Amino acid sequence: MNSKELFAKAQTLMPGGVNSPLRACKYVKSEPVFIENAKGAYLWDVEGRQYIDYVYSWGPQILGHQDPAVSEAAHKAIDLGSSYGAPCFGEVALAEEINKLIPSMEMMRMVSSGTEATMSALRLARGYTGRNKFIKFIGNYHGHADAFLAAAGSAAATVPGTPGVPEEVTSHTLLAQYNDLDAVKAHFEASGDDIACIIVEPCAGNMGLVLPAEGFLQGLRDLCTQYGAVLIFDEVITGFRLSRGGAQQRYGITPDLTTLGKIIGGGFPVGCYGGKREIMEHMAPVGSVFQAGTLSGNPVAMAAGLATLKRLQECDYDALEARTKKLTDELVAIMKEKGQAVSLNRVASAFTMYFSDKPVTNMIESGQCDSEAYATYWQQMLAQGIYLAPAGFECAFTSFAHTDEDFEKTLEAARKVEF
Repeated sequence: MNSKELFAKAQTLMPGGVNSPLRACKYVKSEPVFIENAKGAYLWDVEGRQYIDYVYSWGPQILGHQDPAVSEAAHKAIDLGSSYGAPCFGEVALAEEINKLIPSMEMMRMVSSGTEATMSALRLARGYTGRNKFIKFIGNYHGHADAFLAAAGSAAATVPGTPGVPEEVTSHTLLAQYNDLDAVKAHFEASGDDIACIIVEPCAGNMGLVLPAEGFLQGLRDLCTQYGAVLIFDEVITGFRLSRGGAQQRYGITPDLTTLGKIIGGGFPVGCYGGKREIMEHMAPVGSVFQAGTLSGNPVAMAAGLATLKRLQECDYDALEARTKKLTDELVAIMKEKGQAVSLNRVASAFTMYFSDKPVTNMIESGQCDSEAYATYWQQMLAQGIYLAPAGFECAFTSFAHTDEDFEKTLEAARKVEF
């Protein structure tokens, strides 16, 4: 079956024909291609067409698909059993490696998704402080747990409201615009005694890539310290991509709790939350805050994640960042030569090219970008074998597997786009 036939069949079996809303490609007025294989920097669809990948499973495949060391580790692990529901060596080894690279995670717990990680971190912050309210930022996406589905970014931005979430659940969710420190101060001045935590993407990745303004993250750190609240960095996207120690190493800010996902599973479903020992010891069975998971610490995911982190310590992050800068600068120049307004946000190996003549610093500005222009760009790039996120408010990612030839093919495809 080809992609069109598979999508038609899928729509009879799954809502919208997909298992995650954005994959339906409605934002770009298209239909999805169904992927059959991936290796290195490339994807192949069921018809055998090859694409240069800039989505990389939404970020985790920083080494490229089927990195030999990661694949070998996963195969060895699965030969020993796919799931135990019991402690295993791999979860200890991966936790030790994470602690070495992100020292603020003195203790941690493995889970099976980023949503589980953020949901559990919020519960822990509330249990630790004895408070109910928390602050999140408009356009920051922390998974699909009910409390977070208030002004969420990413695919949630395409859904009108959040039916199924009682108002009482989000009544404790305090909202602020990303990069607006004054709004955060106002919340603390009004409700400081009942604010358990701030949760933030240190670099927002779900309204496109939006970088923290000068002093913003330090301001959040200072406010949490002043009011006795917990600062949670959601590094599901930024962890091990912005640097070996994530965004907190790059920006020099230490959170109380961190959530991870994506890269620490080497492409397998995984999540993790952790931080200060005194906070983490409130989790059962040591403390009274409950969380559990049958597949937590899955041996295959742990092995793949450990192999990924080991490999990343051999990689040249600075070189990839420089190559990504060169690629994106040239992409912007090509668009501007065509008379198309664009604005670029970039950090390390992640970037978003917004179709706007203004800088993008928050969700309001992201929402004002030209979605029609992005859809035109996406459709024509896909037709030329360039696989981009099917929405203009997502990040693009480069990897250590991309070659200079891949980048040149990408630029050549961009030169042929017509608006």
